[in-house]
Amino acid sequence: MLNPILQKYGKAFSSLKRGGTKYGLAPHKPVLLISLIELIEKGLVTENKISVNADLVGTFKENWQLLVPTLYQPDFTQPFYYLQSEKAQGNAYWFLQPKPGCQINAHIKSVNTLQAVCAYGYFGAELFLLLSIAQERNILLQNLLDTYFPQQKASFLQAKNRGDGYLHEQVNYVLNEPEAIYKHVSKYTEEDVFVRNGLFKKLVPKLYQNQCSFTGMALTSIYNYNFIDACHIVPFSVSHNDKVANGIALCPNMHRAFDRGLLSIDENYCILVSENLTEDKSHPYALGQLKGKNILLPQQQNHYPAQEALAWHRVHRFKT
Repeated sequence: MLNPILQKYGKAFSSLKRGGTKYGLAPHKPVLLISLIELIEKGLVTENKISVNADLVGTFKENWQLLVPTLYQPDFTQPFYYLQSEKAQGNAYWFLQPKPGCQINAHIKSVNTLQAVCAYGYFGAELFLLLSIAQERNILLQNLLDTYFPQQKASFLQAKNRGDGYLHEQVNYVLNEPEAIYKHVSKYTEEDVFVRNGLFKKLVPKLYQNQCSFTGMALTSIYNYNFIDACHIVPFSVSHNDKVANGIALCPNMHRAFDRGLLSIDENYCILVSENLTEDKSHPYALGQLKGKNILLPQQQNHYPAQEALAWHRVHRFKT
């Protein structure tokens, strides 16, 4: 006999309120629930605080492309807000927690604005506990697929097993993989840029083993804080380039000095120090001590800082 709590949410998940359009009933809410379940399954969500980040938005867009064959717009922000209206036996089970000083009283259509004002989304405690159990989680996932996407279910599960799809393609793009083929994207939406920027921030420090490329400093904490930044060499506002070859891992003080042109990198990957710098040269952390030092580089050459990006920085940022 099924767990009565599982039955309650199985019934709620199979009777989601969905707006009618010329393409049929909107698929946004079931795709979001499938995506949230996937993040829990992968261990990317370990507590009942689900941030608006590249993992969530990228997973939603990947699942949308695998499950929705019609011409709906894959708007992540819509179900993230409107799922709050769903109930199980009269009680809501999805909530949004605004950041201090902010309010979320209506659908926020911009994913960047949503991230700026929303601290996290969260399930009711009873549902989150249920989703933390692998067997119950899988039953609810199968229920969603069977109810809303029976024709796409088999191909969806096969693609997931192969690791194919939108998010895989975006990771390949950011990692500057030459063999990557971007099958789905013909024009870039705000959400595409959001996902790539989030992956850039996540992947660049990893390629440098979470060390500052200039100093070798590696600083993390048991709370999963990482104090190494993913720094754009050519600013994104100029280049619109979130490939790791336009990035370098730096600790915050090196990041600021690099952005302000006090430091740069020559064509041999050695550190340049501005002659306009005024500092106490005897100080153990003086920037002048870095002059001529080789930077730390990733293991793969296609992940190295691009020479054209470094040349741009020397011309347009470095204060000689």
